[in-house]
Amino acid sequence: MEQDTKSRRSSDDTLGANNTNAVPELPEEEVFDDDSKVPFLTARTFFMTVLVSMGGICFGYDTGQISGFLEMENFKRNFADDRTAGPNGDVTLNLTPVRTGLLVATLSLGTLVGALIAGPVANNRKLGRKYSICMWCAVFCIGNIFQLSAQYPYWYVLMIGRIIAGFAIGGLSVMVPAYQGESAPTHLRGAIVCCYQLFITIGILIAYLINFGTETINADSTASWRIPMGISFLWALILGFGILFFPETPRHDFRHGAVDKASESIARFYGVSPRHKVVKKQLEEMQEKLRIEQEGGDHSIWEVFTGPRMFYRLMLGMSIQALQQMTGANFFFYYGTTIFESVGINNSFVTQIILGAVNVVTTFPGLYMVEKFGRRKCLTLGAGWMFMCFMVFASLGNSALQSGTDANGDPIYDSTIGYVMIVFACLFIAAFASTWGPMAWAVTSEIYPSRYRSTAIAFCAASNWAFNFFIGFATPFIVADIGFAYGYLFAACNFVAVLVVYFFLPETSGKSLEVIDTMFLLEVKPWKSSGWVPPPSEELVTADQLRLTNGGRDIRKTNEAGVGDDTKYENVEESRANSVNMGASGARGNSLTV
Repeated sequence: MEQDTKSRRSSDDTLGANNTNAVPELPEEEVFDDDSKVPFLTARTFFMTVLVSMGGICFGYDTGQISGFLEMENFKRNFADDRTAGPNGDVTLNLTPVRTGLLVATLSLGTLVGALIAGPVANNRKLGRKYSICMWCAVFCIGNIFQLSAQYPYWYVLMIGRIIAGFAIGGLSVMVPAYQGESAPTHLRGAIVCCYQLFITIGILIAYLINFGTETINADSTASWRIPMGISFLWALILGFGILFFPETPRHDFRHGAVDKASESIARFYGVSPRHKVVKKQLEEMQEKLRIEQEGGDHSIWEVFTGPRMFYRLMLGMSIQALQQMTGANFFFYYGTTIFESVGINNSFVTQIILGAVNVVTTFPGLYMVEKFGRRKCLTLGAGWMFMCFMVFASLGNSALQSGTDANGDPIYDSTIGYVMIVFACLFIAAFASTWGPMAWAVTSEIYPSRYRSTAIAFCAASNWAFNFFIGFATPFIVADIGFAYGYLFAACNFVAVLVVYFFLPETSGKSLEVIDTMFLLEVKPWKSSGWVPPPSEELVTADQLRLTNGGRDIRKTNEAGVGDDTKYENVEESRANSVNMGASGARGNSLTV
């Protein structure tokens, strides 16, 4: 048996080295003779979830800390560009909208680039998902070194550091869910991947708490902002070194011919022996998925636009991600301390802690609601609730908050109105954290066929980060011009989100990826999708089974009997008897019939 294993491993290594396009063969059927009970959760899987989710803390912590820095006296002394001398020789320090926007939003520029290149980098056979995470953690630390070394008057060093850290956060935003999704046991996959979003909220709260503890440090010391900034090394170091004690993902190993390594990884995460039947089932699913992809033929990156119903799906996914940002959540996360300082709250850092705690606590119900009530209901009701919250928040701030002016002409705020605004901000955060926060990413990971998924999700991530940059950079300018009326823009976007979900997003909850793909190809009406009954599994038509040529205009369906170079094809014209019409969103609006 040991000799057989070594032979298979040698064969696997040869296969991976010489022919990465071939579908690896599985061990003999009799090898899988273990049918014992599979543990629900193993210690290895639990620690993998906690460790890898540290990537979410890196993101959340960086998002939360910048909000507090903007109101710290020593931070202003080092980086403020508005230094107005008073009549008594006192100097008033402020960050102008341009400087504020650049310091906050440049992180998003880096994340956009990092998210786009993370996938291709991780597909490298030797680097893979595991060492990609190590690499991005190292990049994050380099960016943090730049930020820590920044001081007056070299504010641009801080900006450069945030761009570099952004590269890492963007890469981790792709790699962390990928590692978790490809390694987690099937019955825990959804919950484990959602832990990334949970840890983002935890990171935000931790940053708020640390900022609260350091903002009272003597204004002559840079420790007030350098201590929180230095602590961010901790999360990257834990993740970067900790991941070395875990294996590469089974799917990455399998795709590169290392079947034995994939078997061992599956067995460890499931808590069973490599001979267990659940290992066989997982390997068979990987083999079948890879076979279908390869039988679908080669395809260019442009087919993500011209493939069957792909333009519709791509625009939908990018819109969902853009709307997640335009709900207005990062308006509070990036600028919350400044916002609540302006409404007359004595310690706006405390308010941020309250918002951060609400964000963490209300993420848990979202993990339950997403499966219990479905994506469409949760996203629609969540956007409607956030619309109402922003209408109240903006109306109070715009017309009722300021009760007058003092002898110096400074505004006098009604503290009661200020507290009411905080309540509605909390209600907004609760709605976002339990619906659009985690569910936007869940939806965009489900609506694409396998052959286009990585490219399409990269475009969706780019859309998210682009609008994240807009919020971070434009907010200081807009607030300086129109004040709390800015909230009406977010209210309008939430109203648009209700319409987009209702009219364009089909229900994906409880459906396999193949059924979801078929639903798009058959153009099932989104508002009827919850009650739609799919055809039997053997009759499902998916994009991965279609061979496309000439940019997606010539489409043929692979016959299941086809193997290798002898694959048989059903010409579209010859299959009209089946009377199933599907719109293919190609460059010329062609339709296909199978």
